[in-house]
Amino acid sequence: MIRFARNLRRLAVLSLLPAAAVLVAGTASAQPAGFPSKPIELVVPFQPGGGTDALARAFADATRKHMPQSMIIVNKPGASGAIGWQDVVNARPDGYRLAVVTVELTTLPHMGLAKFTYEDLTPIVRLNADQSAITVRADAPWNTVEEFLAAARKDSGKLSMGNAGNGSIWHLAAAALEDKTGARFNHTPFQGAGPAVLALLGGHIDAVAVSPAEVTTYVQAGKLKTLAVMAEQRVKGFDKVPTLKERGIDLVIGTWRGIAAPKNTPPEVVAYLKNLSQKAANEPAFREVLDKQNLGFSYADDVAFKANMAKDNAYFKALMGKLDIKN
Repeated sequence: MIRFARNLRRLAVLSLLPAAAVLVAGTASAQPAGFPSKPIELVVPFQPGGGTDALARAFADATRKHMPQSMIIVNKPGASGAIGWQDVVNARPDGYRLAVVTVELTTLPHMGLAKFTYEDLTPIVRLNADQSAITVRADAPWNTVEEFLAAARKDSGKLSMGNAGNGSIWHLAAAALEDKTGARFNHTPFQGAGPAVLALLGGHIDAVAVSPAEVTTYVQAGKLKTLAVMAEQRVKGFDKVPTLKERGIDLVIGTWRGIAAPKNTPPEVVAYLKNLSQKAANEPAFREVLDKQNLGFSYADDVAFKANMAKDNAYFKALMGKLDIKN
């Protein structure tokens, strides 16, 4: 009788083994096998020195605690971001080549400057959102945005406004300001906001329409001054700078920055990258860099980020049609 009972227990245990094996296999399959087994490249489609580059480097540093491999920054500037993004669109969808994406992903296709759309990349996470700002040299003759716009109306097309490339968000911001105020600028493109700001510091252009994050170091050093921000409310760190709305100009426009992978990246790899990104975004050191650079932290998961992209794609398509902005 005792032997019979033991055999029954043995059979019961053996009958559970297939189910247990399925559970173990299912748990293992939720993680990408061996990923990452080598460094991950994060493509920044602009020159070093701008807000996008600063965010990318801070993010890469923040991932070190949370994965066994490093994340390497690769700057691929040109065509307002299109060169770097095309590189990632064409990359093998294995999670080893990612991109820092910005709002230009939803503007360039409408100008014929990109053969891809935002739907050719898989969003992972949005990390930041920033507004445009009008900044000039500290010794410039204009101390208010009204004085600056009056000069732009008087000498139509003579004041040079730097941006991060034709079709970039900072180009569109300045063009939208023209539309709202009747001012006219000489739009001057660069391979990123960083080079545009350096040109302003060198006296080669009169102003830039980039984010506060990209001029904050020079404003704090007394080399540049910001006349207005294109935001709903005043920007942290630029508390004395008025919004355009405060000056009677109803214009709010800016960018976002996030991480994306090539289309058709395996779901388990995307899930790993989402989890990694969330952990990196919560790192105090990452937040500290953003605060120091005046980069506004704005987190969104992949679903919300994709909805954000779709909304902006429709908005900028309509805006560029209205302003008749072409390549």
